[in-house]
Amino acid sequence: MTAGFPQEEYEARLARAQARMGAAGLDALLLTTEPDVRYFSGFLTRFWQSPTRPWFLVVPSTGDPIAVIPSIGAALMAKTWISDIRTWDSPAPEDDGVSLLADCLRGQGRRVGVPSGPESHLRMPLQDFDRLKTAIAPGQIVPDDGIVRDLRMVKSPLEIARIEAACDIAGRSFARVGDVAGPGVSLAEVFRGFQRIALEEGADWVPYLAGGAGPLGYDDVISPASEAPLMPGDVLMLDTGLVQGGYFCDFDRNFAIGPLDDRVHRAWDLLRDATRVGEAQLRPGQKASEVFRAMQNVLGGGTGAGRLGHGVGMELTEGLSFRAGDETVLQPGMVVTLEPGLQIDGGGTLVHEDVYALTETGARRLSPPMPDRIEEIGA
Repeated sequence: MTAGFPQEEYEARLARAQARMGAAGLDALLLTTEPDVRYFSGFLTRFWQSPTRPWFLVVPSTGDPIAVIPSIGAALMAKTWISDIRTWDSPAPEDDGVSLLADCLRGQGRRVGVPSGPESHLRMPLQDFDRLKTAIAPGQIVPDDGIVRDLRMVKSPLEIARIEAACDIAGRSFARVGDVAGPGVSLAEVFRGFQRIALEEGADWVPYLAGGAGPLGYDDVISPASEAPLMPGDVLMLDTGLVQGGYFCDFDRNFAIGPLDDRVHRAWDLLRDATRVGEAQLRPGQKASEVFRAMQNVLGGGTGAGRLGHGVGMELTEGLSFRAGDETVLQPGMVVTLEPGLQIDGGGTLVHEDVYALTETGARRLSPPMPDRIEEIGA
């Protein structure tokens, strides 16, 4: 075993990447972000929270990946399957790994691919990136032809098992919301209590928790918690992206603080119908835009959020979006959320989200079943 999965898992990922690299005419991939580095290496640490040091992984067109990393990470990287580990003492703003990385890349060939499409970013100083491009000339840094994004969108059975484990933890945590929420309890207290419960249930950490509360829905779905107390008749929503074994879940649950206005129940019925229609559309060969339109036809009007679900995995949101313009074709192994939302007449927003794994014939739900009626707590 390595730090994450059996070595065979990473070897399979490498083989798929190298096959695509050959077709795209790439001599190497340069990876600089936490999930991309971890995808090929198994290098899992929260030290990425510090922006001080850059980290690099080079995936050659033949042979095993090469880690070019600060010396502080050498011991941990050595616990993965990576054997070629080249280090420098960092931070060193005058040359923070640029020369070492340039030497490595010059030995690989002329065309180096870097993830450059949607959701990609470069986790190194731009001035160092410019220095690197100069240092490897006449070699070139070019887009990676979508290779890393495409590979990460289709999960292995081991990855799906990790996401399902995270969903199970979140499901057990949501089942205990009544222990920490009720009339008079502030939303901030509920947030703190839910995170504590999630850790007790087995989460490694809870990097994402959002939500809201109000008598006819909530203002938005991304706010931090306020000190405002929950009131009878409120809808409480919690949306969590907790992590287990390096993989996220991402789904929400709504709760009733006492009896709700009938308009909330009617809106909930519409969300349930949209979710079921979307679930029926989750099958190989369908396009993300087609799933979006099927749900949108049930909901009517605009989404407000711009999409009605997305991919999930090593990051809270990754890969495809269920939106009008996303022509990504669904494949077995993809893990996605369906997240329909709507505006309640005279009130705020109501949103529901669930997680699914795509199979050869359809979709398998990874999050607990959606209730037919919003659960009442704190009565």
